[in-house]
Amino acid sequence: MVRPARFAFNEETAQNNYFQQPTGSDSVSEQARLEFDAFVRLLRANDVDVTVIQDTPEPWTPDSLFPNNWFSSHIGGELVLYPMFAVNRRMERKAEVLELLRRRMNHRKVVDLTHWETEGAFLEGTGSMILDRDRQIAYCCRSPRTSEKVLAEFCSRMNYESVVFDATDGKGNPIYHTNVMMEVGTQIAVICLEAIRHEEERRKVVSRLTATGKIIVEITFDQVLRFAGNMLEIKSRNGHPLMVMSAAAHSALTPDQEKIISTFTRILSTDLQTIEANGGGSARCMLAEIFC
Repeated sequence: MVRPARFAFNEETAQNNYFQQPTGSDSVSEQARLEFDAFVRLLRANDVDVTVIQDTPEPWTPDSLFPNNWFSSHIGGELVLYPMFAVNRRMERKAEVLELLRRRMNHRKVVDLTHWETEGAFLEGTGSMILDRDRQIAYCCRSPRTSEKVLAEFCSRMNYESVVFDATDGKGNPIYHTNVMMEVGTQIAVICLEAIRHEEERRKVVSRLTATGKIIVEITFDQVLRFAGNMLEIKSRNGHPLMVMSAAAHSALTPDQEKIISTFTRILSTDLQTIEANGGGSARCMLAEIFC
């Protein structure tokens, strides 16, 4: 997790992130740090191993607290670097962060996809892709931030299968990141199926999820707007499964949905309203998994 130095509404990402709603408050940066620190305390209180990196004021990277978009790590020792849509987000690949990842992960191979930025093609990590790591499947909705060309290179180099589809929000806008509408855990998959308007593509996604043994928890457009799709299953040091989400996402769940999720994981939620409004991302976006 990256503790923000100068978090703010990012005009560059707002071009296609319709979840961003600037609050106009002078205390946005400080409030974001308070929400971040409370999130870290919650995770550590529940026996989660958290590595926190303090961002630097310069260069200015307003979205640095969403590190899952520019890198991912993998159990085989790979560190994957991704091409980013917003120019000011590319500066999040700071040398000191990369060095810490090298020490922390002890990775054996760097898979660098950032060369695609020169061609205007992007793939924003586990924002663009929902990875079923056990089955090596990458679920992706097409968007200006998710190029099928880059996805094909990722799948080829990492030996993943891709399941690609179009997805739109309730107003018909393309969903910019798959992880606002979908989460795949060990035993359940949370997904907004009504966002996949094409019937054949929707059937394909459902078929792949059920074939891999996932129990589907379907959420609505309204729940997506409250970040109920932006959750992540993680494990404590003792191997206990935890489903992490924001307080807004938790409150959006129906009793039946919460019951299903709680059957397989323990829910952890925290208030992220400043980060959600100004950044257009939530709990999942703030967590970059590290596989050592």
